[in-house]
Amino acid sequence: MTRLRVAAAQIECRPGDLAANLGLHLEAIGAARAAGVDLVVFAELSLTDYLGAPDCAALALPPDAAPFAEIAAAAGPMAVSLGFIERAADGRCHNAQALLAGDGGRTVHRKLNLPGYGRLTETRHYAGGDRLDPVPLGGWSVATLICADAWNPALPWLAALRGADLLALPTASARSAVGAEFDNPGGWRTVLAHTALVYGLPTVFVNHCGTRGALDFWGGSRILDADGSVLAQAGEGPELLVADLALARVRRARDLLPTMRDADPDLIARLLAASAQ
Repeated sequence: MTRLRVAAAQIECRPGDLAANLGLHLEAIGAARAAGVDLVVFAELSLTDYLGAPDCAALALPPDAAPFAEIAAAAGPMAVSLGFIERAADGRCHNAQALLAGDGGRTVHRKLNLPGYGRLTETRHYAGGDRLDPVPLGGWSVATLICADAWNPALPWLAALRGADLLALPTASARSAVGAEFDNPGGWRTVLAHTALVYGLPTVFVNHCGTRGALDFWGGSRILDADGSVLAQAGEGPELLVADLALARVRRARDLLPTMRDADPDLIARLLAASAQ
C-alpha cells in the first residue's frame, strides 16, 4: 500500500466515562470508514479522557478487554490507534496507546517521557514505558509517541532511525498545563514542523478539545506531510480530519534532506560514553 488515507479523530471526551467515550470512538470510526480511511488516530487516553487520576486503577484495562474487541469489530479492515490506561500484569498502570490493525494484530506503546511539572502529574500515577518499536501497517512502518515523548529530541530520531515512515502522535495538550507564560499551541506548532521536516516523517497529531476543570484543551489536531507542510488542521471543537499520504513523498523528502541517511548513531554512542567519563 504505497498510499495511505489517515484520519485524526478529535473528540470531546468525558472524564472517566468509558461507555460514553466508547460511543464517541465508534461514531468517529463509522465516519472514518465511510471516508475510506486506512488508519484513524485518537488522542492520548481517549478511552478514559486525560483526567483519569485519581481513579487510574479503577479505569485501567488489559489490552484484551472487551472495548477493544468492539472497536476492532466496528473498524473492520481499518486500523485504529486509541489511548487508554493499561493495567499491566505486574499491577502497575501505564499511559498507553493501542494500535488495532485491520488484520487482528494488536500492539501497545507505553508513554516513555512522563511529565511531572506545571499541572501535569503523570509521574505520580503511571509507570513509564521502555520500548519504542515501529509497527508494520500495509507496507508502512508506524511509530507511536505519546505527547511529551515528542519533546524528548532523541525519541523522534530513534523512531525514524528504526524505520518509521509515519508517526502517530496522540496528545493531551491544554493551554494552562505548563504555565501561563508557556505557549502550548505555539510550542506544538514548532515541534511538529521540526519533527516532520527534519526526519521526513508524516505525522498524525491528535489533541483533546473542550474544558475540563482548570484545563482548556485547545484542539488543533493536524496531519503533516513529510516536508513539514500541514495537510489538514482542526479547530477547537470535535472534528474528523482526513488526508492522503504517499510513500513516494516520504522517500523524496528524505532524498532532498537526507537526515536519516547521514545519521550516525555510533557517533552519538561515543559522545554519550565520553560525557559519562
